[in-house]
Amino acid sequence: MGSVGEVLVVDDDPIVRDVLGRYLSRAGYEVRAVADGRAAMDEYDRKPPDLLLLDLMLPVIDGFEVFRRVRARGRRTPVIMLTARGDETDRVVGLDSGADDYVAKPFSPREVVARVRAVLRRGEEPDENDLEEPIAVGALRMDPSAREASLDGTALRLTPKEFDLLRFFARHPRVAFSRSQLLDEVWDVAYDGDPSTVTVHVRRLREKIEADPSEPERLVTVWGAGYRFEP
Repeated sequence: MGSVGEVLVVDDDPIVRDVLGRYLSRAGYEVRAVADGRAAMDEYDRKPPDLLLLDLMLPVIDGFEVFRRVRARGRRTPVIMLTARGDETDRVVGLDSGADDYVAKPFSPREVVARVRAVLRRGEEPDENDLEEPIAVGALRMDPSAREASLDGTALRLTPKEFDLLRFFARHPRVAFSRSQLLDEVWDVAYDGDPSTVTVHVRRLREKIEADPSEPERLVTVWGAGYRFEP
């Protein structure tokens, strides 16, 4: 089986590095693994990976600082955060910082591989999105092929998952979707997703498309149902 991408695993636990390395290699990924934040940045600067599996509790430089420095490099390398701290506050902080996904320890290695595959799916092979026509809904313009979006003529700086979520809403204006439905439709994951993932991404989108994110007019909450996009 040929390589389907390169993953940099950053975790100070040698067992975690070994297990994830073996499962990812078995799934066809090339794997590099390091034990601390400084080594992670050295490896990243030497050769940026296709995806970063990043533990938050790291020696030397913690995971949040590694993530900040990676984003400061100007690349949009997908990042899945790993942590032993499983409460919702940490999940929200991790996702709110712009990570593509979040896995709380202890986790199933197969689940991690599924999440890696889901995040990298568009990089593995072309799909129908490559041929998708541009979207125009109200003041929103999206070009799925170029992965570009603008609102009122101003370009939007969106993470890959924010783009996917906004594109889905734009395809289905004035239709309410629950968080579970959005997980199924946008994340396309083979695992039990965390609804707080959707909550955080919706909040981040509101910060970019709403005049007042605290009083949203475009991406509105439908109480008891979920969220709806209003052009």
